[in-house]
This record gives sequence, structure tokens and C-alpha cells, in this order.
Amino acid sequence: MGRTKPLWIVFLLLSFSLAGCLSPSTEDSSIDLVIQYDAKNGTIVESYSNGDYVDTTNVLLDFDFSETTAKNRLVTYGIDTNDGRSPITTGADESSIVTVLFSEHGIYNLTMYAIDENNKQEIQTLSVRIELRIEWSETNTKAPQTLAFDPTPINGGPNPIMIEVYSVVANPSLIDEIGGSGQSVQFTWNIADELDDICQSRSGQVSDGDEVVWNTIHFNTFKPHELRISYDDGQEDIRIDQSVSILYESEDESSV
Repeated sequence: MGRTKPLWIVFLLLSFSLAGCLSPSTEDSSIDLVIQYDAKNGTIVESYSNGDYVDTTNVLLDFDFSETTAKNRLVTYGIDTNDGRSPITTGADESSIVTVLFSEHGIYNLTMYAIDENNKQEIQTLSVRIELRIEWSETNTKAPQTLAFDPTPINGGPNPIMIEVYSVVANPSLIDEIGGSGQSVQFTWNIADELDDICQSRSGQVSDGDEVVWNTIHFNTFKPHELRISYDDGQEDIRIDQSVSILYESEDESSV
């Protein structure tokens, strides 16, 4: 009798553990998660005129869950950007499109999911590349303003691989369509870091009615920087049109 009781207890424990393996979740509750999209990258554009902020064009990406199927009724489609924001969701019976807005540059690792009426969830992950271009213009100036930019991604992802600078300094003619009556202007481009050290520099001279272009790549993508144009010598007003692009490594580049 003393040996029968422990065997009965062991049988009872085994019965409970076997019952847990036969949960309803192993029945017809699978989800075939299919998500379509036109793009997984985009560029935010910030515009400035004579040093004043004009506007920002953010990136909107649409993700289509319409091809997703399930054995039970689907309830929710959602995307978590994993950058501190709440997930973006939609009711499956309301829309199959989830639109995500990006207002900061960076590499985003999205978690995309569908949930059915039994709270069954299926997920996929997707890397999205969001870059930044700053467009800057100044007219009729002898004292160009500083263009400040910060390549640090605030979402905590990897840093950009480079910064591209495209800057045009023009010396408009005093007499339209005639030219030759003005003087040349000497100036200097500088890219400076947060410690005010000059990372890159180039001197230029622009004649009356002409323009000079500086197109360069900068690989220090940590901490804030400034693009400066110093007016060194001359008496003419100049016009400045430039862009600073913060660029990330694409999947094609990383696989090479």
C-alpha cells in the first residue's frame, strides 16, 4: 500500500502535463501573413530660405495586408516602429492598409503583425531606410548664414554611412542678361564639427554672372556639424543654393 500511493500521484501529474499540450491553439488558428509595399525607403526633405525654416516633407509608407489569410477571423493589423512610439494599428474589417509616418532619419526595424479573434498573432520584420535632405537657399547676401545638421539618428539605430554636400555659390550680374559690370567674389566653404575643428575646406572665386559648385562627401557621421560659407573679399551680393543629404547604407550595398 505504501508503494501504490506515490505511483498514483505520478500518474496524476503526468495527466495534467499531457492536458496542457492539447490546447485549442494547436487547432485551426494559423495565419498566413502576406504584406505588400511599394517602397521600404524614403527621404525626408527640410527646406530653409534665407536662414528661416520653410517646411518639412515627411515620409509616408503604406503596407498592404489584404493578401493575409487566416483560418479564424482576423481582427487587427499592426506595425511597431520600435522607436518609442505606440504601434500603428487598424481594424482588419476597416482597412487592409497600415500607413506609417517617418519624421526622423534612421534605419527602422519594423515589427509587422496580424491578430485573429482568438488572439493568435503572426509577425514579420522589415528594415526600412529613411534618409534626410536639407535644402537651403540665400539670396542677395554678403554674410551667408550657417547650415547646421545632425547626422545622429534619434531612434537609436545605426549611424549613416556618409553625408553628401552639394553647394552652389552664384554671383548674379548687376545688369540682367548683359553681365561684365560686376566684380568677382572670393569665399571659402568649411565643414566644421562640434568642437569647431574644420573637417573639410575649399576656397572659391565666382566671377560676375557665374557660379561655382562644391560637391563633396563627408564620412564623419557622429555628432552635430555645420556647413559654413565665409565671404572673404568682394563687393557683390551672392546667391547660395545648397543641399546636405544624410545617407544610410542600403541592403544592396551591405550585401556586397
